[in-house]
Amino acid sequence: MQVTVFFVALFLVMMGYFTFYALTHEEELMNNSYNNRQQILSAKNRRGSICARDGEVLAMTQEDAAGSEKRIYPYDNLFAHVVGYADKGRAGLEAQANYYLIRSSIPVTDKFKDGSSGAKNPGDNVYTTLDVGLQQAADRALGVYKGTIIAMDPTSGEILAMVSRPDFDPNRIAEQWDDILQDEENGTLLNRATQGLYPPGSTFKIITALEYIREHPDSWQNYRYQCSGSLREGEDVINCYHGAKHGSVDLEKSFAKSCNTSFASMGMEFDREKFQETLSSLLFNQELPLDCLYNQSKLEILEDDGRGEMMQNAIGQGRTQMTPIHLAMITSAVANDGVLMKPYLIERVESAQGAVIKRFAAEEYGELISGEEAAVLKEYMTAVVEEGTGSKLSGLSYTAAGKTGSAEYGTKKGESHAWFTGFAPVEDPALVVTVIIEGAGSGGDYAVPVARRVFDAYLAGETE
Repeated sequence: MQVTVFFVALFLVMMGYFTFYALTHEEELMNNSYNNRQQILSAKNRRGSICARDGEVLAMTQEDAAGSEKRIYPYDNLFAHVVGYADKGRAGLEAQANYYLIRSSIPVTDKFKDGSSGAKNPGDNVYTTLDVGLQQAADRALGVYKGTIIAMDPTSGEILAMVSRPDFDPNRIAEQWDDILQDEENGTLLNRATQGLYPPGSTFKIITALEYIREHPDSWQNYRYQCSGSLREGEDVINCYHGAKHGSVDLEKSFAKSCNTSFASMGMEFDREKFQETLSSLLFNQELPLDCLYNQSKLEILEDDGRGEMMQNAIGQGRTQMTPIHLAMITSAVANDGVLMKPYLIERVESAQGAVIKRFAAEEYGELISGEEAAVLKEYMTAVVEEGTGSKLSGLSYTAAGKTGSAEYGTKKGESHAWFTGFAPVEDPALVVTVIIEGAGSGGDYAVPVARRVFDAYLAGETE
């Protein structure tokens, strides 16, 4: 009898768990490729549209006289990765918002009429946070380069623009599919903004400076280093960019001038356990609060890391791998007084008749860094623009702050990706822009002018 009671209780617990899981993971279960309900809903409902924040249609389903459906992307390549495609599988928002797009929330009476006439119900429409004008400006700014640009509001987490190149035309994805898959060199389907893993180079000095401040809470203001242009530790040699000799530098000037040897010197002295704790607090090697497909940034500080390895870690080289979206999130936290707002792309879902079905609001993830730490990093990032490597953003109608990076990669010495991450205006940050241009060279020479065009479009109204 006791055995019977036990198994009945176990069965009830399992049933309760499965019911609870189904209710709390409905969207995830619906999007599972093995769930036949997707096919059932797609047979009854015409896939809804994906729209920009102002209502401009980014993806829609067109039906011809014979009743055949075709997915149309009016802006061709412009939103290729962020909006994605719904043929040959799904990617981008077509995958993320699939749960809503295949449903129809029109009144039951209208569904009955559609069913009686043999017509499909119009699906729900998804309105995003994307800004068409800003996306166009970012696309023009990136030009022919490979790389990515992310623009987001640090106070809300709204992603306003996301460009990745090489790109593709989602209208032609089916006919070009085999060629795209065979082109392994370009990784055309990879959304470099969220999935691209790169050495962050000197943009990582935001984190290194933070670690130095945390390990020297009472004396970081007194930091001094004499830069001679290079630093040797055994067989490892760190050089400042182009062999620059910065002379006597404090922490702010080290940051503004992006002095490699100064930061490498700090790295050698870091407490490895504390450095790993800081990395974990900044979401390295962890899940990010993102609903889209992404890769985790990676850096493990090991107890037996030699001083040479710590030099490389401190300047964003060595084993350090980071996604642009993660760097944009850390930059947003700095801009937003230490608080990270969860990045998001979907603002609301409406029925075909305009009734709001669901609204997505700004949501705090939490405090990544303290307000006091954010204030110091803001000051340092402002110095980068006013007197350092980001000077091509100075003297404008708005103020800006940021950090440049030239990240070496591969085996050929001198090859580097050009990075910039920053925000504007400094006094009341409204936009974060993160840029990486693959293989371009100096961040100050290439990434900063690209970021400036995006800032100009948003803050100075230069979208044409």
